[in-house]
Amino acid sequence: MNVHSSRWSRNSRGQSLVETAIMLPLLILLVLNVVNFGYFFLVMLNLTGAARSAALYSIEGSYTPYALQEAPAGTSTGTSILTTPGTVAYTAFQDLTGAVWNPTASTTKIQVCSQINTDNNTGSGLNTQGGNQLANCMVCDSSNGCSASNSFSGSPAPAADPEQPSFVLNQVDIKYQFSPLFPGKIFNVALEAMPSAMCSGGTCTFTRRARMRSMGP
Repeated sequence: MNVHSSRWSRNSRGQSLVETAIMLPLLILLVLNVVNFGYFFLVMLNLTGAARSAALYSIEGSYTPYALQEAPAGTSTGTSILTTPGTVAYTAFQDLTGAVWNPTASTTKIQVCSQINTDNNTGSGLNTQGGNQLANCMVCDSSNGCSASNSFSGSPAPAADPEQPSFVLNQVDIKYQFSPLFPGKIFNVALEAMPSAMCSGGTCTFTRRARMRSMGP
Protein backbone atom coordinates (compact mmCIF):
# COMPACT_ATOMS: atom_id res chain seq x y z
CA MET A 1 0.00 0.00 0.00
CA ASN A 2 2.78 2.42 0.88
CA VAL A 3 4.78 1.44 -2.20
CA HIS A 4 1.81 2.24 -4.45
CA SER A 5 1.28 5.66 -2.84
CA SER A 6 4.97 6.54 -3.21
CA ARG A 7 4.92 5.70 -6.93
CA TRP A 8 1.77 7.75 -7.48
CA SER A 9 3.35 10.75 -5.70
CA ARG A 10 6.48 10.62 -7.87
CA ASN A 11 4.40 10.38 -11.03
CA SER A 12 2.30 13.35 -9.93
CA ARG A 13 5.37 15.51 -9.31
CA GLY A 14 6.72 14.62 -12.73
CA GLN A 15 3.42 15.57 -14.36
CA SER A 16 3.44 18.97 -12.59
CA LEU A 17 6.95 19.69 -13.82
CA VAL A 18 5.97 18.88 -17.40
CA GLU A 19 2.89 21.12 -17.18
CA THR A 20 4.96 23.96 -15.72
CA ALA A 21 7.58 23.61 -18.45
CA ILE A 22 4.86 23.82 -21.11
CA MET A 23 2.98 26.76 -19.60
CA LEU A 24 5.92 28.90 -18.42
CA PRO A 25 6.88 30.22 -21.93
CA LEU A 26 3.26 31.14 -22.59
CA LEU A 27 3.02 32.98 -19.27
CA ILE A 28 6.26 34.88 -19.94
CA LEU A 29 4.99 35.77 -23.42
CA LEU A 30 1.73 37.09 -21.96
CA VAL A 31 3.48 39.10 -19.23
CA LEU A 32 5.94 40.76 -21.63
CA ASN A 33 3.13 41.68 -24.03
CA VAL A 34 1.21 43.26 -21.14
CA VAL A 35 4.31 45.22 -20.04
CA ASN A 36 4.93 46.55 -23.56
CA PHE A 37 1.28 47.49 -24.00
CA GLY A 38 1.29 49.27 -20.64
CA TYR A 39 4.41 51.21 -21.65
CA PHE A 40 2.61 52.16 -24.87
CA PHE A 41 -0.13 53.86 -22.85
CA LEU A 42 2.38 55.44 -20.45
CA VAL A 43 4.14 57.12 -23.38
CA MET A 44 0.84 58.25 -24.88
CA LEU A 45 -0.39 59.81 -21.63
CA ASN A 46 2.95 61.50 -20.99
CA LEU A 47 3.04 63.04 -24.46
CA THR A 48 -0.53 64.26 -24.10
CA GLY A 49 0.32 65.95 -20.80
CA ALA A 50 3.50 67.51 -22.19
CA ALA A 51 1.68 69.01 -25.16
CA ARG A 52 -1.08 70.41 -22.94
CA SER A 53 1.38 71.95 -20.46
CA ALA A 54 3.44 73.54 -23.24
CA ALA A 55 0.35 74.99 -24.93
CA LEU A 56 -0.85 76.44 -21.64
CA TYR A 57 2.56 78.01 -21.03
CA SER A 58 2.59 79.45 -24.55
CA ILE A 59 -0.61 81.48 -24.01
CA GLU A 60 0.01 82.80 -20.48
CA GLY A 61 2.64 85.45 -21.16
CA SER A 62 1.44 88.92 -20.27
CA TYR A 63 -1.52 87.50 -18.36
CA THR A 64 0.80 86.52 -15.50
CA PRO A 65 2.52 88.92 -13.07
CA TYR A 66 5.92 87.55 -14.07
CA ALA A 67 6.00 87.96 -17.85
CA LEU A 68 5.34 90.94 -20.10
CA GLN A 69 4.71 88.89 -23.23
CA GLU A 70 4.14 85.32 -24.32
CA ALA A 71 7.00 82.89 -23.86
CA PRO A 72 9.24 82.37 -26.91
CA ALA A 73 8.89 79.09 -28.80
CA GLY A 74 12.48 78.06 -28.10
CA THR A 75 16.11 78.94 -28.49
CA SER A 76 17.87 80.10 -31.62
CA THR A 77 19.28 77.56 -34.06
CA GLY A 78 22.31 75.74 -32.66
CA THR A 79 21.49 76.39 -29.00
CA SER A 80 20.39 73.55 -26.74
CA ILE A 81 16.83 73.92 -25.47
CA LEU A 82 17.52 71.79 -22.42
CA THR A 83 19.87 74.42 -20.97
CA THR A 84 17.59 77.39 -21.69
CA PRO A 85 14.48 77.58 -19.50
CA GLY A 86 11.64 80.00 -20.08
CA THR A 87 10.59 78.72 -23.50
CA VAL A 88 7.65 76.62 -24.64
CA ALA A 89 9.89 73.88 -26.05
CA TYR A 90 11.86 73.68 -22.80
CA THR A 91 8.61 73.20 -20.86
CA ALA A 92 7.59 70.38 -23.19
CA PHE A 93 10.96 68.61 -22.94
CA GLN A 94 10.92 68.86 -19.15
CA ASP A 95 7.54 67.12 -19.05
CA LEU A 96 8.74 64.45 -21.48
CA THR A 97 11.65 63.44 -19.27
CA GLY A 98 9.21 62.61 -16.49
CA ALA A 99 8.18 59.26 -17.95
CA VAL A 100 9.42 59.03 -21.54
CA TRP A 101 12.94 57.71 -21.92
CA ASN A 102 15.52 59.62 -23.94
CA PRO A 103 13.64 62.46 -25.71
CA THR A 104 16.61 63.23 -27.95
CA ALA A 105 16.86 65.35 -31.09
CA SER A 106 16.65 62.25 -33.27
CA THR A 107 13.46 60.95 -31.64
CA THR A 108 11.57 64.10 -30.66
CA LYS A 109 10.41 67.15 -32.61
CA ILE A 110 8.30 69.90 -31.10
CA GLN A 111 6.43 72.40 -33.24
CA VAL A 112 5.29 75.58 -31.51
CA CYS A 113 2.84 77.86 -33.33
CA SER A 114 2.49 81.17 -31.53
CA GLN A 115 2.08 84.86 -32.34
CA ILE A 116 5.47 85.48 -30.69
CA ASN A 117 7.23 83.74 -33.64
CA THR A 118 8.16 86.59 -35.94
CA ASP A 119 8.26 86.16 -39.70
CA ASN A 120 11.31 88.08 -40.93
CA ASN A 121 9.51 88.87 -44.18
CA THR A 122 6.48 90.46 -42.55
CA GLY A 123 7.93 91.43 -39.19
CA SER A 124 4.89 89.91 -37.52
CA GLY A 125 4.11 86.90 -35.34
CA LEU A 126 1.09 86.19 -37.53
CA ASN A 127 0.64 85.36 -41.18
CA THR A 128 -2.30 86.23 -43.45
CA GLN A 129 -5.18 88.34 -42.13
CA GLY A 130 -8.79 88.24 -41.01
CA GLY A 131 -10.49 84.86 -41.13
CA ASN A 132 -7.28 83.17 -42.32
CA GLN A 133 -4.99 84.61 -39.65
CA LEU A 134 -2.63 81.96 -38.27
CA ALA A 135 0.13 81.90 -35.69
CA ASN A 136 3.64 81.44 -37.09
CA CYS A 137 5.37 78.15 -36.35
CA MET A 138 8.83 77.01 -35.31
CA VAL A 139 10.18 73.45 -35.10
CA CYS A 140 12.47 72.59 -32.19
CA ASP A 141 14.60 69.69 -31.05
CA SER A 142 16.66 69.24 -27.90
CA SER A 143 20.14 69.97 -29.23
CA ASN A 144 19.74 72.06 -32.39
CA GLY A 145 17.35 74.72 -31.13
CA CYS A 146 14.42 76.00 -33.18
CA SER A 147 14.04 76.98 -36.81
CA ALA A 148 11.15 78.57 -38.63
CA SER A 149 9.26 76.71 -41.31
CA ASN A 150 9.67 78.17 -44.78
CA SER A 151 6.02 79.10 -45.14
CA PHE A 152 5.43 79.92 -41.47
CA SER A 153 2.31 77.81 -41.66
CA GLY A 154 3.80 74.71 -40.06
CA SER A 155 3.37 71.01 -40.69
CA PRO A 156 0.92 69.99 -39.40
CA ALA A 157 -0.46 73.45 -40.11
CA PRO A 158 -2.10 75.47 -37.34
CA ALA A 159 -5.76 76.41 -37.54
CA ALA A 160 -7.34 79.84 -37.49
CA ASP A 161 -9.17 80.82 -34.31
CA PRO A 162 -12.96 81.01 -34.75
CA GLU A 163 -12.87 84.55 -33.34
CA GLN A 164 -9.81 85.90 -35.14
CA PRO A 165 -8.31 88.45 -35.13
CA SER A 166 -9.46 89.11 -31.55
CA PHE A 167 -8.01 85.75 -30.52
CA VAL A 168 -5.10 83.67 -31.81
CA LEU A 169 -5.01 79.88 -31.66
CA ASN A 170 -1.65 78.71 -30.30
CA GLN A 171 -0.67 75.14 -31.13
CA VAL A 172 1.96 72.69 -29.83
CA ASP A 173 2.68 69.43 -31.67
CA ILE A 174 5.01 66.78 -30.28
CA LYS A 175 6.31 63.95 -32.45
CA TYR A 176 8.10 61.18 -30.58
CA GLN A 177 9.56 57.86 -31.73
CA PHE A 178 10.18 55.05 -29.27
CA SER A 179 10.95 51.35 -29.17
CA PRO A 180 9.07 48.95 -26.87
CA LEU A 181 10.83 47.85 -23.70
CA PHE A 182 11.06 44.29 -25.03
CA PRO A 183 11.78 44.17 -28.77
CA GLY A 184 10.51 41.47 -31.07
CA LYS A 185 7.18 40.87 -32.77
CA ILE A 186 6.32 38.01 -30.48
CA PHE A 187 6.39 40.39 -27.49
CA ASN A 188 4.44 43.13 -29.29
CA VAL A 189 1.43 41.37 -30.74
CA ALA A 190 -0.94 44.23 -29.88
CA LEU A 191 1.42 46.95 -31.18
CA GLU A 192 2.10 45.09 -34.42
CA ALA A 193 -1.64 44.92 -35.05
CA MET A 194 -1.86 48.72 -35.10
CA PRO A 195 -1.72 50.77 -38.32
CA SER A 196 1.73 50.88 -39.89
CA ALA A 197 1.72 54.67 -39.64
CA MET A 198 1.84 54.31 -35.85
CA CYS A 199 3.99 51.21 -35.23
CA SER A 200 6.18 49.53 -37.82
CA GLY A 201 9.49 47.69 -37.82
CA GLY A 202 9.80 47.65 -34.04
CA THR A 203 9.42 51.45 -33.72
CA CYS A 204 6.32 53.42 -32.78
CA THR A 205 5.69 57.07 -33.67
CA PHE A 206 3.29 59.18 -31.66
CA THR A 207 2.10 62.69 -32.47
CA ARG A 208 0.19 64.69 -29.90
CA ARG A 209 -1.33 68.14 -30.39
CA ALA A 210 -2.72 70.72 -28.00
CA ARG A 211 -4.39 74.01 -28.93
CA MET A 212 -5.24 76.95 -26.69
CA ARG A 213 -6.38 80.49 -27.35
CA SER A 214 -4.67 83.74 -26.52
CA MET A 215 -5.83 87.30 -27.09
CA GLY A 216 -4.78 88.83 -30.37
CA PRO A 217 -2.23 91.61 -30.71
